[in-house]
Amino acid sequence: MQWHLDEISSQVTPGAHAVLILDQAGWHTTGKLAIPPNITLLPLPPRSPELNPVENIWQFMRDNWLSNRVFKSYDDIVALCCEAWNNLIDQPWKIMSIGQRQWAHRF
Repeated sequence: MQWHLDEISSQVTPGAHAVLILDQAGWHTTGKLAIPPNITLLPLPPRSPELNPVENIWQFMRDNWLSNRVFKSYDDIVALCCEAWNNLIDQPWKIMSIGQRQWAHRF
């Protein structure tokens, strides 16, 4: 996460400021992170998947390609996850429909 923050910070236009919306995963909230001065972290409330559409993407992928499987090895896990991602990116309309929030379009 530290490398991620450092990379984002390096891409923020001088004089600008970035706000990153994060879930409350432990690596997002650890006190060990050195938050760059041009970034503010904005954590989502706990247990609020309706505010974090990627949670719905993960669920879709599990439901359709990754659940109820027996993985033979680490390489098998990686290969099947890559296959699932490739299946998903071949369906951009599905990603849009899963991630869309009607309440966000009212404003």
